[in-house]
Amino acid sequence: MDDATDNAPAGGSISGSESIAESRDALARAGYLADEPASLVSHLAQRLGKPVLVEGPAGVGKTELAKALARATGRELIRLQCYEGLDEAKALYEWNYRKQLLRIQAGTTAQASELEPEDGGSRDAEAVMSDIFAEDFLLTRPLLAAIASPQPVVLLIDEIDKTDQEFEAMLLEVLSDFQISIPELGVVEASSMPLVLLTSNDSRELTEALKRRCLYLWLDYPDAEREVEIIRLHEPGIDEALARRLVEVVGMVRELDLKKPPSIAESIDWARALLLLGADQIDAEIFQQTMSIIVKHRTDLDLVAERVGVRLAGAVPGGSAP
Repeated sequence: MDDATDNAPAGGSISGSESIAESRDALARAGYLADEPASLVSHLAQRLGKPVLVEGPAGVGKTELAKALARATGRELIRLQCYEGLDEAKALYEWNYRKQLLRIQAGTTAQASELEPEDGGSRDAEAVMSDIFAEDFLLTRPLLAAIASPQPVVLLIDEIDKTDQEFEAMLLEVLSDFQISIPELGVVEASSMPLVLLTSNDSRELTEALKRRCLYLWLDYPDAEREVEIIRLHEPGIDEALARRLVEVVGMVRELDLKKPPSIAESIDWARALLLLGADQIDAEIFQQTMSIIVKHRTDLDLVAERVGVRLAGAVPGGSAP
């Protein structure tokens, strides 16, 4: 699965009547090489109007799939980045308390200056209280923005596994009925159906209630052939032999027990670095100079240098490591 870049070329649109192959082609034009499962789920999500839960290790293209779908469909991407402690106010909406306070103070000052009768003052106070819970005082957060948008959007709920089960429970109304209840204003229903993708790095088990409402897609690291295609899509100037060698070495690194294996995006970054350095092969020296592009932890660097660096040092020039 492809870890596409933000500046990939815009592609054609995907509609519900198109075939799975056409959906895959549209994603490819948007800079994302989707395999058959990803193409199928992306196609069905639009036909069925169901959210998609995309799970897999970090760096395999889960977030980029949502970005590519937005480009391919011509929709705006609205992203909710999840984190530990995320609450409803940051995900749904919150009231602009500072603006509300200024409005209350302005109403109180006006009432005092007019010296209105007591009953009139009470009515004015009620009017002020009603006024401060109007839409003008509402701060829209990603979930409400996606539901309230007059145009269809792609809603990305990124790294949902970083939140808790209470937050998942709050999502059920959004994912089941595509509506949000605001006690002071009523129910906001979607006027257009958003295309929803939730991503998870599988750091914890998500609730069955959430999974039941979603189509499911597992993304893993691509095979060598697909990763070569991905790298050459984003860096057409790289020689195919060098790209294959790069993927081979990245595969060696991923086989190790690392804190963070190299992502597809980091493979692409390494290809760009090799081109900038004018490297035409990956030997032990080049690897030692550039391995920090794909390895990002100090202890991982030592392990990779010891295991992979030694294998490259013993490799026959131009051939594969033993």
